Amino acid sequence: MFCHFGHDTISAMPNRTLALAAVLTLAAGCGVLPMKEAAPPPTTTAPTSSAPATSAPPATATATASGQDTRPALAETRSTMTENLKVEVVGLNRVKGKHLIAQIRLSNTGTEKNLSWAGEMGDPTRPLGEIKWASGIGVLDAQARTWLLPYKPAQSPCLCSDQDRDGLGYFIDPGQSIIVYAVLPAPSGNPATTTVVTPVGPPMLNVPISDEAPTGDFPDPDAEPVTPVTRRLILPSESLDKSEETADDGKDLQVNLSSDVLFAVDKATLTPKAKSIMARTAKLIDASPATVVTVAGHADSSGNDAINDPLSLRRAQAVHRALSALLSRDGVRFEAEGYGSRRPLYDNDSDEGKRRNRRVTVTFPKPQPAAQEPVATTSPGATGLTGTTKADGQPIAMEVTGLRRLPGGLGLLTYKITNEGSAETWFNDLHRAQDWEAYKYQAASNVRVTDVAARRQYLPGRLEVPTDDGVDLYCACTDVSGVRISTEKFAPGQTREFWNLFALPDTADTLKVQIGPFRDLQVPIQ
Repeated sequence: MFCHFGHDTISAMPNRTLALAAVLTLAAGCGVLPMKEAAPPPTTTAPTSSAPATSAPPATATATASGQDTRPALAETRSTMTENLKVEVVGLNRVKGKHLIAQIRLSNTGTEKNLSWAGEMGDPTRPLGEIKWASGIGVLDAQARTWLLPYKPAQSPCLCSDQDRDGLGYFIDPGQSIIVYAVLPAPSGNPATTTVVTPVGPPMLNVPISDEAPTGDFPDPDAEPVTPVTRRLILPSESLDKSEETADDGKDLQVNLSSDVLFAVDKATLTPKAKSIMARTAKLIDASPATVVTVAGHADSSGNDAINDPLSLRRAQAVHRALSALLSRDGVRFEAEGYGSRRPLYDNDSDEGKRRNRRVTVTFPKPQPAAQEPVATTSPGATGLTGTTKADGQPIAMEVTGLRRLPGGLGLLTYKITNEGSAETWFNDLHRAQDWEAYKYQAASNVRVTDVAARRQYLPGRLEVPTDDGVDLYCACTDVSGVRISTEKFAPGQTREFWNLFALPDTADTLKVQIGPFRDLQVPIQ
């Protein structure tokens, strides 16, 4: 049974600052995770309530007389849309070796009264009715290449703070803060640090995980059936000559070879140009632990099944034979199949989408990455990483603030956009990606990272969200729609920071970065 306070009990508590454990104390008989005792809280008047009496320990041993939480931040970021909303991790505790409790402090650092936080901390991939929950707090499991979010019980959206149920209200007053929490799976591999993600600002890197019991009482995910909520992270890249594109989900490589390059129209005989493409793919298979490689032929929506099905199968068989002959090791078995036009990757309404759907897909376990150095946490001091453009006549400036290598072959790009003009303006060029990418919503996806020497381009990562009809794709980057509907509107002098996740090549130390309409930049990897 999932236990929580009734709404009447919570609404009787002060809204300005809410002692976290008072919100989360569970009634007798309910499951709680093991906790760390804290010093007694300041004396307060007990709220009047018809609910059963409970013993409510304090949220933190460092609460001030006004009730504000003063724990030092483990990491912090700023909301992209609400510039005075500061987001700090004040607790990250691993419990039972498999669960994680994240505590986030949200503060109003400005003078604006009634600064709204409601909805911003909700997972934008969930139904709109659930965005008032802190369901968007998560961590990046780099080893498993997944985005981990709070558990989902049967009777509520998530094991996390709810603004109504927990009496947090919709607004934060100037100089005040609130605490929200989430209970989620711990990242795999028992790491000492992790990357904390929220919907509001850039991910927070290298946040230390404590194995000590957290302060306060929290729901125990082992006390009732819960469903882990994960988003598989897909990292796409493509060759500059458009001969192939690769999707890496951390477990398998899916190499989509362009049929337009491999074969003549309506033919299943490999062209001379296909030799170099086959050689590269064979090297990847050689370097992988693969014992089974699947080869699948696909067509666009032109023609009919009587033509597309046998042609796609013959093309898959041709690629299978070529790769088998090029491998330098034994013990690899191939499975070839033709699917015609039944499994499109992109919308067939555009010529580019059709071109990309005409493919032969080779799938196998990804090669093991080389050992990586610890992630850098400070800037190397690179200069000149700026650009300018105009929007409605107003000068718009851009500055790259970092391209950081993360564990698991990931990279985080951060950059700032500033309206340097004298009038308010909209800047809409960050989400104008090509239509074949088909993201679910508008996001800062009009960004590319290119390894010029290897002639390879990396696209923003994609989060796979299961649906009743399959999956939706969301950009692993700053979103500029949904509850952040005015993110692209800039006041004079206003600056916002944006971010994107990419795959990064193991050997490169500098990459070309293209952000919207700004000039190309050579950016060092930190």
